[in-house]
Amino acid sequence: MTDSASSQAGEKRSDQVDSKGLKGGALGLLSSVVVGMASTAPAYSLAASLGFIVASGGALLAGVKAPGIVLLAFVPMYLIAVAYQELNKAEPDCGTTFTWATRAFGPITGWLGGWGIIAADVIVMANLAQVAGSYSFTFMGDLGLTGVADLANDQFWSTVAGVIWIVIMTWICYRGIELSARIQYVLLGIEVVALIIFAVFALIRVYTGSAESYSLTPTLDWFNPFTLDFGSVIAPAVLTAVFIYWGWDTAVSVNEETADPAKTPGRAAIISTLLLLGTYALVTVAAVAFAGVGTDGVGLGNDANSADVFAAIGPALFGDSTLGNLAMLLLSASILTSASASTQTTILPTARTALSMGVYRALPARFAKIHPRYLTPTWATLAMGGISIGFYLLFTLISVQLLGALIGSVGLMIAFYYGLTGFACVWYYRRSMWSSFRNVIMRGLFPLLGGLMLTAAFVYGLQQYATVDWLTDDNGNNVTIFGIGAVAVVGIGALVLGVIVMLIWWAINPNFFRGRTLPRQTDDLVLATTEAESIARFGLPDSGLMPTMIAPDLSNLPPGQTAVNAETGEEVTRPGALPPTDTKRHPRAETDDE
Repeated sequence: MTDSASSQAGEKRSDQVDSKGLKGGALGLLSSVVVGMASTAPAYSLAASLGFIVASGGALLAGVKAPGIVLLAFVPMYLIAVAYQELNKAEPDCGTTFTWATRAFGPITGWLGGWGIIAADVIVMANLAQVAGSYSFTFMGDLGLTGVADLANDQFWSTVAGVIWIVIMTWICYRGIELSARIQYVLLGIEVVALIIFAVFALIRVYTGSAESYSLTPTLDWFNPFTLDFGSVIAPAVLTAVFIYWGWDTAVSVNEETADPAKTPGRAAIISTLLLLGTYALVTVAAVAFAGVGTDGVGLGNDANSADVFAAIGPALFGDSTLGNLAMLLLSASILTSASASTQTTILPTARTALSMGVYRALPARFAKIHPRYLTPTWATLAMGGISIGFYLLFTLISVQLLGALIGSVGLMIAFYYGLTGFACVWYYRRSMWSSFRNVIMRGLFPLLGGLMLTAAFVYGLQQYATVDWLTDDNGNNVTIFGIGAVAVVGIGALVLGVIVMLIWWAINPNFFRGRTLPRQTDDLVLATTEAESIARFGLPDSGLMPTMIAPDLSNLPPGQTAVNAETGEEVTRPGALPPTDTKRHPRAETDDE
């Protein structure tokens, strides 16, 4: 089955934009939260990022302030999650940033926002596949196949295993969203249990005096990162820390497949970020306390431990007893399931972004194809898997060290499209946000601050990544491209490539770029409600019951109900019949909008 902007295949539900043919109502709130959390790959993200937050190239970066960096990185994540929720209320479209930025700023900005999502996902897939492939052999070694464990350090076989993981997870995503969600329940459960055991056991050993000689006792000062230099330490460390939170937006990208598209995805995003904050704060404190930040032994300042802090800390933490071996087995399983789960959930949002871009002709129409039985994006899903394999093989050939450092490049992409979403929220709601204090905060201040924070991190982080000695290989040689730090080149190169691809497609099919398939719009129309339904209060973004945003063409107006112009308060009963501006505001125009 093929969906297009003109045919709009599928049944239209009353609380979302026209369906693209995806399976509506497949996910509830709990499933969405699980998908959002699993997409961040908590165990893998911490294993691959914590060492780089503490130190860079063997030199201390955040040091014992790593928990503070993790806390600081949460702030823009929460603020942008608010922006995602508010924009999703207006238009629950699986294109997310692509669709919203196009509505707010126009087709060029929107297209680049969609490209930012695709580029970040493709880049990180190389890192995810490498970890999943390597840990496949490590896990089998922990099961007793010691000969197989040696293959974890064999570049060829770990690459082969990584490619196999991409193929498997692409197939799962192709088979249906419900199957994907059920698998995520199991994989996320293993991760969370392992992380809690790790943190509790580490803290018990620290406080009972049975930890390493260089272990540290946690203090509240660890949560204060503001004694560090912003440009050289905080910005690059936050960009790395942002990576560990990244992924919760998958819960929003599957909005058209949830039971309540206008509300459930946004709530899942907020809940996911809050749960991640608690998990990361606990595990980071425990890891820093037990391992310390020095270069001796399992110290997190040791450059040899940065690629996988759990693999470095685990043996010293759990020991060589039967119980310790079981704990190590669970820890290895958590990293494997985390990386493989994130491989799957990275494909999900990318395929749906490409689907939306295909529907609105921002990409070739083949990206809009939906499987008639599984109701999943077909060509978009398979293309994501194929491109990821190609990118993974390319960077494996360039430099193994670069695979681990791709986290920084992904951080630049994340800061770009998350920040753009924050600014899009402010501009989209620029007219109606002044109707209440709650809207000023949730649709203006929070998204704006989130966007500005990520922009600052992007600029200052890019400056550091561009230095020639930011990344070195095992022989101490600088890893550069064109004489510039490789991390910066990959990040900026991905954006430049996006501009080139956009210009080529613009020349081939200019309809999207002329505003014909996805025109700009603002929040002029809201669903008329009774006063009892419109009571709102300041608090979490889910607080209050407020009316649904309605598209100017009334395409998502529920049958038998009326739209209200947010500027004038006048009722709109048919497409194209917007009432003239009236100086007297309708009482309903003053209500908060959810």
